[in-house]
Amino acid sequence: MWLSTTALSAAILATGPIMAQEKAIDTQRSTITIQVGKSGLFSAAAHDHIVYAPISSGTISESGNPHIEFRVETAKMSVKPDAKIDAKDQATIQTHMQEMTLETKKFPEITFRSARIDKLAEGVWRVDGDLSLHGVTKRISLTVKQTGESYTTHAVLKQTDFGIKPLSIAGGAIKVKNEVEIDFHFFAR
Repeated sequence: MWLSTTALSAAILATGPIMAQEKAIDTQRSTITIQVGKSGLFSAAAHDHIVYAPISSGTISESGNPHIEFRVETAKMSVKPDAKIDAKDQATIQTHMQEMTLETKKFPEITFRSARIDKLAEGVWRVDGDLSLHGVTKRISLTVKQTGESYTTHAVLKQTDFGIKPLSIAGGAIKVKNEVEIDFHFFAR
């Protein structure tokens, strides 16, 4: 009995430092920004958009078993106001994003969970993980850089890879590009 209690205590003490390295993502300072472009014959008449995707929760760990995971509530995503667009058109763009593109009632969350992290250099990691968006989960690879307290990465994703049909108006004369650029900027608490 004493030996098993000692072994259990040793196991808890050994894993304590690893578990202590996990940090919550600071959801107040961390950002995900999505750049949505336009294409088509009359694309000059349309506007590119920036979408903010606030992080609802997540964790980062650099040691032990390194990992990162986070969650975004799609209903909280918003299109950055543009001075060139009147309030009515801005509201229409927001509604289209939530109802037609993201279908937020059907797909309320976007999640990412790392599957493998390899250190490439000091402060640089390759992160392979599963991104779940619009009911589809795909493996993606990211190069994450740490500068001070922040972690950053950039990705280009195709909406159609996640079952999203890019919006098109005027018979395709103005359409949203299939590729969107995503910038992640995380801070740990």
